[in-house]
Amino acid sequence: MTEQAGEIELGTFVGIDPAAADQQLNDKIGLKIIEASPERVVGTIPVEGNLQPYGLLHGGANATIAEALGSVVAGLNAGPDRASMGLELSCTHHRAVRSGTVTAVATPLHVGRGTITAEIVLTDDEGRRTCTARLTCVVRDRPPAR
Repeated sequence: MTEQAGEIELGTFVGIDPAAADQQLNDKIGLKIIEASPERVVGTIPVEGNLQPYGLLHGGANATIAEALGSVVAGLNAGPDRASMGLELSCTHHRAVRSGTVTAVATPLHVGRGTITAEIVLTDDEGRRTCTARLTCVVRDRPPAR
Protein backbone atom coordinates (compact mmCIF):
# COMPACT_ATOMS: atom_id res chain seq x y z
CA MET A 1 0.00 0.00 0.00
CA THR A 2 1.26 3.45 -0.81
CA GLU A 3 0.61 6.84 0.72
CA GLN A 4 -2.96 7.98 0.12
CA ALA A 5 -5.20 10.93 0.92
CA GLY A 6 -8.58 10.54 2.63
CA GLU A 7 -9.69 7.84 5.03
CA ILE A 8 -8.25 4.37 4.41
CA GLU A 9 -10.40 1.33 5.18
CA LEU A 10 -8.71 -1.24 7.42
CA GLY A 11 -10.09 -4.09 5.30
CA THR A 12 -7.90 -2.96 2.39
CA PHE A 13 -4.74 -4.13 4.16
CA VAL A 14 -3.35 -7.47 3.06
CA GLY A 15 -4.00 -10.26 5.52
CA ILE A 16 -6.95 -8.72 7.37
CA ASP A 17 -9.50 -11.40 8.20
CA PRO A 18 -12.71 -10.26 6.45
CA ALA A 19 -14.81 -11.69 9.31
CA ALA A 20 -12.96 -9.45 11.78
CA ALA A 21 -12.75 -6.32 9.59
CA ASP A 22 -16.05 -4.94 10.88
CA GLN A 23 -15.39 -5.78 14.55
CA GLN A 24 -12.43 -3.52 15.19
CA LEU A 25 -11.70 -1.60 18.38
CA ASN A 26 -10.45 1.09 16.00
CA ASP A 27 -14.05 1.72 14.91
CA LYS A 28 -15.25 2.06 18.50
CA ILE A 29 -12.77 4.88 19.23
CA GLY A 30 -13.45 6.60 15.89
CA LEU A 31 -10.00 5.98 14.42
CA LYS A 32 -9.51 7.24 10.88
CA ILE A 33 -6.34 6.26 9.06
CA ILE A 34 -5.66 9.10 6.62
CA GLU A 35 -2.20 8.22 5.30
CA ALA A 36 -0.39 4.90 5.03
CA SER A 37 2.99 3.98 3.61
CA PRO A 38 5.84 1.82 4.95
CA GLU A 39 7.58 5.05 6.07
CA ARG A 40 4.65 6.80 7.77
CA VAL A 41 1.10 6.09 8.94
CA VAL A 42 -1.15 8.92 10.12
CA GLY A 43 -4.48 8.64 11.90
CA THR A 44 -6.86 10.66 14.04
CA ILE A 45 -9.36 10.05 16.84
CA PRO A 46 -11.90 12.39 18.38
CA VAL A 47 -11.48 13.19 22.05
CA GLU A 48 -15.26 13.17 22.52
CA GLY A 49 -16.43 9.64 23.29
CA ASN A 50 -12.94 8.56 24.46
CA LEU A 51 -12.83 10.19 27.90
CA GLN A 52 -11.92 8.88 31.32
CA PRO A 53 -14.01 9.86 34.40
CA TYR A 54 -12.24 13.22 34.90
CA GLY A 55 -13.11 14.46 31.41
CA LEU A 56 -9.68 13.85 29.90
CA LEU A 57 -8.76 11.70 26.92
CA HIS A 58 -8.41 8.15 28.24
CA GLY A 59 -4.86 6.78 28.24
CA GLY A 60 -6.26 3.57 26.76
CA ALA A 61 -7.40 5.55 23.71
CA ASN A 62 -3.81 6.76 23.28
CA ALA A 63 -2.62 3.16 23.55
CA THR A 64 -5.24 1.96 21.07
CA ILE A 65 -4.34 4.47 18.36
CA ALA A 66 -0.63 3.84 18.97
CA GLU A 67 -1.01 0.05 18.67
CA ALA A 68 -3.23 0.38 15.61
CA LEU A 69 -0.94 2.71 13.66
CA GLY A 70 2.26 0.99 14.78
CA SER A 71 0.80 -2.34 13.68
CA VAL A 72 -0.01 -0.92 10.25
CA VAL A 73 3.58 0.35 9.91
CA ALA A 74 4.85 -3.09 10.90
CA GLY A 75 2.49 -4.87 8.52
CA LEU A 76 3.45 -2.66 5.59
CA ASN A 77 7.14 -3.26 6.31
CA ALA A 78 6.80 -7.01 6.99
CA GLY A 79 5.74 -7.76 3.42
CA PRO A 80 2.87 -9.74 1.92
CA ASP A 81 4.04 -13.21 2.99
CA ARG A 82 4.71 -12.27 6.61
CA ALA A 83 2.49 -11.38 9.56
CA SER A 84 3.26 -8.93 12.36
CA MET A 85 1.78 -9.09 15.85
CA GLY A 86 2.22 -6.70 18.77
CA LEU A 87 4.84 -7.82 21.26
CA GLU A 88 5.35 -4.78 23.50
CA LEU A 89 3.71 -1.35 23.77
CA SER A 90 4.80 1.55 25.98
CA CYS A 91 3.12 4.94 26.23
CA THR A 92 4.25 8.10 27.96
CA HIS A 93 1.36 10.53 28.47
CA HIS A 94 2.80 14.07 28.40
CA ARG A 95 -0.24 16.34 28.39
CA ALA A 96 -3.98 16.02 29.01
CA VAL A 97 -6.46 16.59 26.19
CA ARG A 98 -10.05 17.63 26.91
CA SER A 99 -11.52 18.28 23.46
CA GLY A 100 -10.88 18.26 19.74
CA THR A 101 -8.95 15.67 17.81
CA VAL A 102 -5.75 13.78 18.48
CA THR A 103 -3.48 13.06 15.53
CA ALA A 104 -0.94 10.25 15.63
CA VAL A 105 2.02 9.68 13.32
CA ALA A 106 3.76 6.29 13.32
CA THR A 107 7.22 5.85 11.82
CA PRO A 108 9.48 2.80 11.83
CA LEU A 109 12.51 2.93 14.12
CA HIS A 110 13.78 -0.59 13.36
CA VAL A 111 12.79 -2.94 10.55
CA GLY A 112 14.32 -6.37 10.96
CA ARG A 113 13.48 -9.89 9.89
CA GLY A 114 12.16 -10.90 13.33
CA THR A 115 10.94 -7.62 14.83
CA ILE A 116 9.75 -4.20 13.72
CA THR A 117 9.63 -1.25 16.14
CA ALA A 118 7.67 1.94 15.50
CA GLU A 119 7.53 5.27 17.29
CA ILE A 120 4.10 6.85 17.48
CA VAL A 121 3.80 10.57 18.32
CA LEU A 122 0.37 11.91 19.31
CA THR A 123 -0.45 15.61 19.19
CA ASP A 124 -3.47 17.79 19.96
CA ASP A 125 -5.14 20.29 17.65
CA GLU A 126 -2.45 22.86 18.50
CA GLY A 127 0.36 20.51 17.51
CA ARG A 128 1.46 19.94 21.11
CA ARG A 129 2.82 16.47 21.87
CA THR A 130 0.38 14.67 24.14
CA CYS A 131 1.81 11.15 24.12
CA THR A 132 4.85 9.27 22.83
CA ALA A 133 4.51 5.55 22.28
CA ARG A 134 6.74 2.76 21.08
CA LEU A 135 5.42 -0.51 19.66
CA THR A 136 7.51 -3.58 18.90
CA CYS A 137 5.93 -6.26 16.73
CA VAL A 138 7.19 -9.77 16.15
CA VAL A 139 7.27 -10.81 12.48
CA ARG A 140 6.55 -14.37 11.39
CA ASP A 141 5.82 -16.19 8.15
CA ARG A 142 2.12 -15.92 7.37
CA PRO A 143 0.34 -19.22 8.02
CA PRO A 144 -1.20 -20.91 4.96
CA ALA A 145 -4.81 -19.96 4.17
CA ARG A 146 -7.43 -22.40 5.46
